[in-house]
Amino acid sequence: MRRNDPDIAEIGLFGTPRGLLEHRVRLAACVLLARHKAISFSRLKQVLEENDGSLGTHLRKLEDAGYLLVEKSFRDRRPVTWYQLTDAGRKALNAHIANLKRLIEQIE
Repeated sequence: MRRNDPDIAEIGLFGTPRGLLEHRVRLAACVLLARHKAISFSRLKQVLEENDGSLGTHLRKLEDAGYLLVEKSFRDRRPVTWYQLTDAGRKALNAHIANLKRLIEQIE
């Protein structure tokens, strides 16, 4: 049987669901932060079931990209690091989700 590759030139219409938000932890952190004004590092760690080093690395990448605003404060004399999604982060998240939805629609 002779086979030809399908014409998939339209793949560009879906956008690129790659980059910072492709990783599960970074995507989940941004989704959580989109629903809440701010979340502490310890709460993100608990919800995402990540260790300090791994979560810290992922959050730093998002911060370096301008997706997160970080604020350090104290609660009961203990340091607390708070994370908040920036407008750029929200825009990137919305674009990423839209791209994923377009890809999913192709198999439905």
